[in-house]
Amino acid sequence: MKRAGLFTKTVVAASAFLAMASAAALAGPVSRSPNPAAKEKISTAAPCPHGIVSLLPAATEILFALGSGEAVQGLTYASADLPGAAGKQIVGGFFHPSVDRIKALDPDAIFYAPIHEEVEATFAGTSVRMVRIDIGSIEEGLGAIERIGGIVQRQKEAEKIIETIRANLLLVRKKTERIAETERLRVLRIMGTDPLMVPGDGSFQNQMIRAAGGIPPVLGKTGPAVAMSKEEWVRFDPQVLYGCNGGVRHADPLFSMPGWRDVEAVQKGILYDFPCDLTCRAGIRTADFVSWLSARLYEDIYAQSDNLVLAEKVVKNRLLPLAIEYVDTAQVAESRIWDFVNKTLLVDFSEPMAVLSTLEGTRENIETVGNHYASPPLWKIAYGGGVEPVRNRVLSVIERPAASTALLFTGADMDHMAAAAASFKDLSVTALVTAGACANAMRMGKDTGGYYEPGTINILLLPGVRLTARAMNRAVITATEAKTAALLDLDVRSTYSGSEHRATGTGTDNIIVAQGRGLRIDNTGGHSKMGDLIARAVYNGVREALSRQNGLHAGRSVFRRLKERDIDLFELLSESSCECIVDKGRVLQDLEEVLLVPRYAAFLLSSFSLSDEVEKGLIPDLSAFRDQCRQIAQELSQTPGLQMDFLVPPESLPLVIEEALNALLNGVRKGR
Repeated sequence: MKRAGLFTKTVVAASAFLAMASAAALAGPVSRSPNPAAKEKISTAAPCPHGIVSLLPAATEILFALGSGEAVQGLTYASADLPGAAGKQIVGGFFHPSVDRIKALDPDAIFYAPIHEEVEATFAGTSVRMVRIDIGSIEEGLGAIERIGGIVQRQKEAEKIIETIRANLLLVRKKTERIAETERLRVLRIMGTDPLMVPGDGSFQNQMIRAAGGIPPVLGKTGPAVAMSKEEWVRFDPQVLYGCNGGVRHADPLFSMPGWRDVEAVQKGILYDFPCDLTCRAGIRTADFVSWLSARLYEDIYAQSDNLVLAEKVVKNRLLPLAIEYVDTAQVAESRIWDFVNKTLLVDFSEPMAVLSTLEGTRENIETVGNHYASPPLWKIAYGGGVEPVRNRVLSVIERPAASTALLFTGADMDHMAAAAASFKDLSVTALVTAGACANAMRMGKDTGGYYEPGTINILLLPGVRLTARAMNRAVITATEAKTAALLDLDVRSTYSGSEHRATGTGTDNIIVAQGRGLRIDNTGGHSKMGDLIARAVYNGVREALSRQNGLHAGRSVFRRLKERDIDLFELLSESSCECIVDKGRVLQDLEEVLLVPRYAAFLLSSFSLSDEVEKGLIPDLSAFRDQCRQIAQELSQTPGLQMDFLVPPESLPLVIEEALNALLNGVRKGR
């Protein structure tokens, strides 16, 4: 099991942005220089780059959103999980991209930030087009979309994206404009805790708070991140605190201290957590985060029907080709409900039939089955009162009768749904799967359940045969086992105990099994052919959906795998008490460089698998593994007989991973 002591004194939260801020602190102050290309005129005569290395996550996200993802050859590991990014070359982290790896790609354009001085100097005067992007405000984020759209000759796509962002920001403003100034909430974004770090005045993060209808502090300090004293903290008296990717939890020791614990947000426990790719960059998803934050701040106002800005109706339909004899039509209906985007998968049958739903039980005479997605701003609003009210509201908007419609509900975007089919002779089945496993994946039998939520990994199982009641019930077990097999084979980690356990599900998964039509089948167990087909369709569908929704695929980077186990390399170095590490920032850079080498990445990845077996008590002896650790350290350091120091804080990680990282750190430190 994971031993106590991990991150007892946290310098920064375990998130991409905070890791960047922390690395900057190690490297020394970084000046924010003006962007020399901020007013650059886009020449439509300039050739469109076809080999791009993008070092700035916000720019990478823009390139993919514009439809130019194919042109991206290299990116940092912070962007490696974007849909379509699988297989792209990782050139390092945001702070320490590898110049050698960038050179090896022979790009014709590099998108970079002011912090990338070494990259800028290396390629200055070459034929490589250097595109410097510096985003410090919401408007600069929109300007970056326009500028990048011009460079890759996707101006119309850029204009459409900007128009949508502005429209959604305006919607939030209209939703909150009736809130009196005295009723607006004081909101603070936590970025680090030793000392307490918050966004500076004028930062895009504070602009987002204002756009959401909140009031950020005014400290008279500018910059992406500034220190906030206890006196300033008490004077501001925040009513809401938020961080990203679990970062708020690192402030717990601080919040227990006199003064710090006395503000309203801490007293009432109003602390929110959001994904880092929403909170820590301005650009493509600015309006998404502003909407989500605003809906959390003013949930009651957003839930009021008399405060709607837009009519509740279906605004768009996307047909899905399903070659199933009894399916009349299949589509994804996009609607506005509570003013925000909803997407509903609807499969209409040509005749009524029975279905088995793990959410609703056995239903007869069903003409439509579906899976409904509500966007994040609606999660608390829609499901706070249970499923029944939201089901009735959705059915009214999509114009389907409750008596003949069976719905599931999910937080996974319907655009990332996977359709997987399997067949053998006259047997067939189709699985329509939505899946997400980054917020509530859990290990059954180990993690503790304590709340209810409608669904995450949802499966609509549509057999090409007629299942008996017995076969429909047995299909649930078969599909569940296949889903769990997919999670285990991908090494999806538990959100709650990821350092020790792989996830078996999300704890909120649901399935609908349709009765089907045609050949009568009474057995869907694992040894039957129909069970085999169900398992294959579900297994493949879950894997594909997880890749689309979360970037969870077998080839994901070692850096992503570290994050999934809640391991922050910078934080480990910060916690190291060994005085032998003089320049921790440089050691971190060297370690990241080493982990770009497949041999050393594979060594660390293999320690993950070994660790799981050791923690379960299945491997009693580690002598062979320790020999390999010494070999790796000596190889990296080019020092035969190297005596290793303890660089990883003791008992901070599972033993095997601790020793593997210690070997790598000793190797890169002694090898310099």
